[in-house]
Amino acid sequence: MGDPEWWQNAVIYQLYVRSFADSDGDGVGDIPGIVSRLDYLSWLGVDAIWCTPVTASSNHDHGYDVTHYRAIEPSLGTMEDFDRLIAEAESRGIRVLLDLVPNHTSIDHPWFTSPGTRRSYYVWADRPNNWVSSLHIPAWSYDEAEGSYYLHSYLPQQPDLNWWNDDVRAEFDDILAFWFDKGVAGFRIDACYVILKDRQLRDNPVARKGDHMWDLNRGQRPVHSAHQPEVHDVLRRWRAVADRYDPPRLLMGATWVPEPADLVAYYGKGDELQLPQYFQLLFSDFGADALRSCAETWLETLGPGDTPVWLASNHDLSRFPTRWCDGDDRKTRLALAMLLTLPGACVLFQGDEIGMEDTVIPVARLRDSAPWPRDASRTPMPWQRGHLGGFTTGEPWLPLGDTERNVADQMADPDSVLNETRRLIALKKRLTGPYRPLPAEDDHWRYRRGAVAVDLDFAGSAVCIDG
Repeated sequence: MGDPEWWQNAVIYQLYVRSFADSDGDGVGDIPGIVSRLDYLSWLGVDAIWCTPVTASSNHDHGYDVTHYRAIEPSLGTMEDFDRLIAEAESRGIRVLLDLVPNHTSIDHPWFTSPGTRRSYYVWADRPNNWVSSLHIPAWSYDEAEGSYYLHSYLPQQPDLNWWNDDVRAEFDDILAFWFDKGVAGFRIDACYVILKDRQLRDNPVARKGDHMWDLNRGQRPVHSAHQPEVHDVLRRWRAVADRYDPPRLLMGATWVPEPADLVAYYGKGDELQLPQYFQLLFSDFGADALRSCAETWLETLGPGDTPVWLASNHDLSRFPTRWCDGDDRKTRLALAMLLTLPGACVLFQGDEIGMEDTVIPVARLRDSAPWPRDASRTPMPWQRGHLGGFTTGEPWLPLGDTERNVADQMADPDSVLNETRRLIALKKRLTGPYRPLPAEDDHWRYRRGAVAVDLDFAGSAVCIDG
């Protein structure tokens, strides 16, 4: 595990911790539950796990509203459990990445409740501007005690930190070092593109025809509320902390940007993020021409030494077997072959490897306040058949979906999607050489990686790998 650039061809497995494995029967997945499934992840062949936030939280947004950056959320376990996770994962050659949430805290964080930091650590305005949160609600809430408005790019319970304050920057230097010292191999940095705002808090311009659908949905372009040039100063600072370690730690960013040319800036000069996430692929149509164009545009935009990272599902969006494949296993295999044979790193979201679909959840059981159905992709992992799916012995925090599609049955079936994914992961680790496009007829996407040729047939939902 000493390879300093291990992520360049890595398979990173995203765990939605609350929904992965429950060890104590309370219906909520936890850190000991992850430990209990490490042998499975080792069998699958992943290089690292990325855990959604395990730090202490008010759970207005299930970990993405932090109350203590150096403590474990009690419903997920203890610091001793976390130390064991690091050790047990390392013994199997698996690295552990954590989710870092730097844009905002919980409204219950001591920084927000303490008079000494409340005003200087957060973004305030006497009169709110026109900014809209990512949840399509006004981005400002009035605080009677302050007689002023505080900014929240997400929920009102998630006030935005003031990254113009050097004390905030120093706090996060220490937070990164705390977890790196514990053996964490890196961070996925939540909403890192939005942490810096326009100092003058100017109004955003109205969205126009032809703008990205993210902006059209909000009704404005985030010219002043995101993508400020100074965000790169912070990323370089974090990279300097990460590079002090041997091996250097990984920084993977949640970087929602309109165009690939904007995203490539987040690599800096090799001194910012090693893996900015390319979300354009998630919004592509499922077809040979659309996906090829999307992937090739990104590969052509990258600078020398920049590593792409591919993903098709995550905890905020519909799962790709639902969004792209309509539950058709042949299409799911096609998508997995693409993700795992393109050059660079790949992120699989828990359940992708079995073709897990979104779950229709009764309104009374919804736990999320976003204006789109994020809970549908966050339901518990089906480890076996049955109404509890081997996830828990209690009442699951979200209902399980179809347990007919489960890990145990697919492990036993050599022709299953799961075993196909395992073979593709093993193939990925043997692939060498850059992406080379090959001539192809309609509805086919062909390319070469070294001695291996890949033919993705979107008309027949078939995969041919030669070499």
